Amino acid sequence: MAALEDAPFSLLSLEDELSCSICLSPFDCPVTIPCGHNFCQGCLLATWGDSAPFSCPQCRTHFATRPELKKNTVISNVVATFKVRAGNSEPESSSEIREMKEEVASPAVPATPTVRCDTCMVTEASKTCLTCMASYCDVHLRPHMENPVFRLHQLSEPVGDLTERICAEHHKLMELFCREHSQPICSFCLQQAHTGCTFVTPEDQRNMKETDLRSKLTFLDGKIMKNSTVLSQMKNMQFTLKDSATNRKKAMSVEFQQMREMLASAENEALAVVDRELEIGQSKLDGLMKKFTENVDNMSKAKEQVYTLLGQTQTQAFLQASFSLPQAINFEPYTPRINLDSKKVQASLVFATVLKEYLKGVFKQPVESRVAMIRQDPMMIVHGGERPPFGPGIYNVPLSGPPGPVPLLEPGVRRPPRSHSPGPNQHGPKGLSKKKPPKQNKPPEGVEQMNRSMDRLDNIGKDKPRGRPAVPEQKERPSGPQTADHNDNDAMPLNITAGEKRSELLKYGTVLTLDPKTAHKRILLMDNFTRAVVSDEHINYPDCPQRFAVCSQVLASKGFSAGRHYWEVKMTSNNFIGVGLAYDTIDRKGPNSRLGRNNQSWCVEWFNVKLSAWHNSSESVLANPNPKRVGVLLDFDGGTATFYNVADRAYPFHTFVFPFAKAVYPAFWIFSSGSAVNLCKLVP
Repeated sequence: MAALEDAPFSLLSLEDELSCSICLSPFDCPVTIPCGHNFCQGCLLATWGDSAPFSCPQCRTHFATRPELKKNTVISNVVATFKVRAGNSEPESSSEIREMKEEVASPAVPATPTVRCDTCMVTEASKTCLTCMASYCDVHLRPHMENPVFRLHQLSEPVGDLTERICAEHHKLMELFCREHSQPICSFCLQQAHTGCTFVTPEDQRNMKETDLRSKLTFLDGKIMKNSTVLSQMKNMQFTLKDSATNRKKAMSVEFQQMREMLASAENEALAVVDRELEIGQSKLDGLMKKFTENVDNMSKAKEQVYTLLGQTQTQAFLQASFSLPQAINFEPYTPRINLDSKKVQASLVFATVLKEYLKGVFKQPVESRVAMIRQDPMMIVHGGERPPFGPGIYNVPLSGPPGPVPLLEPGVRRPPRSHSPGPNQHGPKGLSKKKPPKQNKPPEGVEQMNRSMDRLDNIGKDKPRGRPAVPEQKERPSGPQTADHNDNDAMPLNITAGEKRSELLKYGTVLTLDPKTAHKRILLMDNFTRAVVSDEHINYPDCPQRFAVCSQVLASKGFSAGRHYWEVKMTSNNFIGVGLAYDTIDRKGPNSRLGRNNQSWCVEWFNVKLSAWHNSSESVLANPNPKRVGVLLDFDGGTATFYNVADRAYPFHTFVFPFAKAVYPAFWIFSSGSAVNLCKLVP
């Protein structure tokens, strides 16, 4: 406003902008149409007339219906100020000048909308007549106040938009409110569509609604306060829970740390046992090697004497010379059977296996059930709370009850009843069959039961477990006729109680073929890739990265990464044959590509008459049942691979326990000429 007062003619440059494009004079009651242009109300109405079309005189924009005209109060005030400054007219009053100055000074701040008189469209309305449906200023309201004709007209405070109170159907004032339909109605609506409805005046309805809203507001305030109180309590509970969790974690960490220390101590003790056995075995070998070295030296000297005599040219001297063989030739050389399979080593190994299976069985249970499971027999924990039946297992060590195998079996297979009478292969030395089995006591409660069960492992070397051995055979021959020496050519007696029905294994039967891309060039594949034999000459196979180049091996064309799978292999000769499993990432060309000589494969291998289990270059010598047909049950999810001697039943003789990391493929190693393996058709 200071700029307007200091420069009284600063608005003169806006004369063109404040002029109507129709009459070319300053706006007189300017109105704005939808396209945004402004005109004098009288000029625009005179241009449009009473009939369509309606278009903007400036931009020629067409309108389908006649636009509703609204007075542009801002431009009107600016024009009034312009006229005052230009001296073209005098303001009607000082209050009007003040209002115009305020509107020009702050045009960006929207003022509270005012209701203008519908007659002059300039002055602010003081009353609205709900009968005439129009608003009037004090001047134009005088007829309603003085003329008796308008005495019955209903006057109210100024109403901005009267069209909201007009019934769209009857074009009458909606002076009533229907409570049934919750909508305002006119008197004609009450007589027609809303006959019989309860109605009140809008003012009464507003009062009732205000009362209801205030009661709801009070209710909401109370609820908000209660919820805020609960939120505060829960925040305090959060801090309490955090403190409690910290204390619990500390207590649990102490317990688990003590268990880790116990396991580490047990591990160190077991490793020390192996080291001691290694030292003893190496000492024995050193002594024997020294003796054999002396024998070789003595025989080498005797050999030189023979060459010297043969080189004698004088016949008399040759005939008179005497020579006698050294005593070393009377000693037949042999390879000693020295291994690390002492009682302590076996006990340590079986203890680690049993403890792992025990913990695995516990951890499979929900946390809330583990304490109750720990109070049971460890073997029952492994099998979900039930005594395991006879069948393929990981170990045959009796943990409780009378001596006998307690191997693991797939869920769902029933355990045959135990016969108390000795079987055909259970007779020992004289008087042994009459010995009563030890009394079976009720298992004690708590963790002490596991400790007592584990103590029985100390007797692992006294009685050879029946069925499949879990650990390598001992150097000493166990007592009793149930065992067989590694060098025996006859098949070892089968323990019928450890045998399993072949029909139970055939449930998991699968059809296999050999992969020609992996076959070594000395292996000939026949019978639709189900038979592999050793050839005396190299087969003209194409070179490829998957082919074994060093070891005469071949993989199956299909691998397994989940579930249980069973297949059988018939061996023409079980000399220099290996049956096992391997990852597809096994080395194909290096010296460590042979099955079991790396951490990528597992196999049972017949080398002459010796049967061994190999994995990661670690050998475990097994009792050799000399099978003609071998069955393999792979439980990928359980991390086990069990090998069977298939006869009238399936007799397990070894199991690998290993959590497989990826798909494994059946694998075969055949070395000697005349050896062959056949993938059998699984016929019951």
